[in-house]
Formats: sequence, structure tokens, C-alpha cells
Amino acid sequence: MKASDFIYHRPGSVDEAIALLGDYGGSARILAGGQSLMPMMNLRLWRPSALIDIGRVSGLDQIEERGDVTVLGALVRYHTIEHDPLIARRLPLLAHMIRYVGDRQVRNRGSVGGSLVQADPTGEMPLAALTLGAVAHVRGPNGARQIPLEEFFLGSYATALENEEMLLEVHYPRHPDHFIFAEVNRRHNDFAVVSVAVLGDCSDGIWRNLRIGLGGVDETPVLARAAMDLVEGTALDCADIAKAAAGAAAEISPPSDIRASDEYRRHLTEIHVGRALRALADCTTENKEALL
Repeated sequence: MKASDFIYHRPGSVDEAIALLGDYGGSARILAGGQSLMPMMNLRLWRPSALIDIGRVSGLDQIEERGDVTVLGALVRYHTIEHDPLIARRLPLLAHMIRYVGDRQVRNRGSVGGSLVQADPTGEMPLAALTLGAVAHVRGPNGARQIPLEEFFLGSYATALENEEMLLEVHYPRHPDHFIFAEVNRRHNDFAVVSVAVLGDCSDGIWRNLRIGLGGVDETPVLARAAMDLVEGTALDCADIAKAAAGAAAEISPPSDIRASDEYRRHLTEIHVGRALRALADCTTENKEALL
């Protein structure tokens, strides 16, 4: 199947792109990398009246340090995230998770902004941005605004972006010292059945700033706040970890689909949150990345 008819635009500036979004009254889509958008159009799941290709809009592919904040433009490609030394140093979870995204062809074209706006609940980049506490900076005809990622995802493939707004940058705050990431797939490069990202700082054996993100287990990526509260300020002993793992499994609403049932996803969530927290507890200053 092929996409239905659409009009193609290639603006040269952000202002021009936003004006075009307004011209189509919500029936146009921004084209960044197209790695998710084009397959959905070819299946006619989406039928936009127009595509607005922002590939030649300057300044959207920049990576900047602003104090503790790391800023990624909406057009920063997955390939750049995978190999950029600044991202490896300041956002190691992001650099690690990108290896789980698609294949090399997808990573050459896919973009940060495209992934977040796509809002696939199984996607690695939405999960990473949510777990890291990122903030989306968007602009529309009424001006600019900032949307924390905890408020950005409204449902499966749905975001808080207005029809005439465009995502410009994603701001990532200071990355905690230690991280863990694990993903369960039916086969290599398949959509995640369950994914778990955990972050935290440890001082004198006590863990703080703990964040637990879950993917593939609800209509959006999930920040497991109840589980986080159970282990914040603890030494991550076995009892604390068991409570947090059970808490994480209790605060999700997993789907049942061709890849797994809701019961199996909930079971996997409890197991892998527990494993991730145990691996995090084994982290040292010299070994900030522990893999399951």
C-alpha cells in the first residue's frame, strides 16, 4: 500500500514552517527523519494533507551545553547521538539506549524530535527523555512554551503539542551518576515488549535522585513514581528493591497484543525493575554503567 495524496513543502525557516502548519489547520505533519511517519502513511494509518519537510531549516541539529543542561535540537539524528563524545559524557543513558533503536539505516535518518512527537509507547527515545526529566521547547503562532516530558505524552501516538506548534529543542538536566537499561524483545530490533531505565546518585551508600522509567507497558512511557518513592533515600537493600519492583508492576496498565499479554508484561516489569535496581546497587564510581 502507498500513502494517499499529499502536498510537499520544504520551508527554509522555523517561522515559515509554523506558518505552513497554520495554513493547513492541523491536517499537515512535520517531516523530520520520516522513519516512523512514512511507514504509517504508507499503511494509511495517517493521511495528512501536507508534509512540511524541515530538513533544511538551520539550527535544529545543534547540540549545546548550557551549564548543567544539555540541549539537543529536534533534528539531531540518532547516528549523532550514538557517536557524539559530548552526549557520551553528559547523557550516557541516551547514548546507550540509542543502540537499541532500529538498525543502522534507521539511525542514520531518525531524529530526536521525530521520535518524541511520534510518541510510540515502546520507543527508546521517549522513554529516555521521560526518565531523564527532559523538557520540550516548542513554538507556535502564539509564541514559545516549555512542556516537561511528564506532561508531553497524552496517549499512544498523542502529545500535548497543538496542531500549529513545532518542537524545536529538548533540554536534558544533569544526568545522575549511575544508570541501568534493559529491554525485552521477541527478536533483535523488534518493538520492545518491556523496557526499563533506572537512574540514580549514590553517596555514603544511600541512593538519591532515583528515577525509574518503563516502556511498552502502558499507553505512554511511564515514570514509576510510587516505586521511586519506595527506594529514594535508601541503601537499595533486597527488601526495598522487592517493594519497588512490585510497586512498579502495580502502577502500569499494560496492553495485550501480538507480542505479549498484559499479565506477561506486568510479570516482566516486576522482574526487570528488580534486576535493574539490584544492578544499580552494584554500581561504583568507576563503573557507572551496569548492564543486565
